[in-house]
Amino acid sequence: MKKIPLILALILLLGTLATAQNKTVEEAVNTLSKLLIDPVEKGLKDITMPQLSYGHSNGAVQNQHEFMAALLDGSSDFVDIKISNQTVIPSGKTTLVRHTMGAQLKSADGSINSIKLLILTVWQKKGSHWRLLARQAVRPA
Repeated sequence: MKKIPLILALILLLGTLATAQNKTVEEAVNTLSKLLIDPVEKGLKDITMPQLSYGHSNGAVQNQHEFMAALLDGSSDFVDIKISNQTVIPSGKTTLVRHTMGAQLKSADGSINSIKLLILTVWQKKGSHWRLLARQAVRPA
């Protein structure tokens, strides 16, 4: 009978730790969204892993260097991003995040195009920070 309070305390502690982990991953997702709109080289490098695999809905896949270059040279130019329906799935030092991304992008001719994508990101904890390891986007069916 004395073990029940201990078990309940352990369950509460684990729940609190999972909630804190989810919050820090969600903060990383928000930071990435801000960096997609206003790219800064150091920020992009800090939030991504060198082994980054960044998949687009058109089938293109970029490594960390290509991903950063496209944002920094303006060939990928986000004007606005809205995240919804986000689900965080922790698994040790790796966390999966699924969400719907509504975004506005500026084309080379200056026109603004709206897109809606379903996104899966894989985050890995490096030290005390979450860093993007992989991302895949698909268009909704």
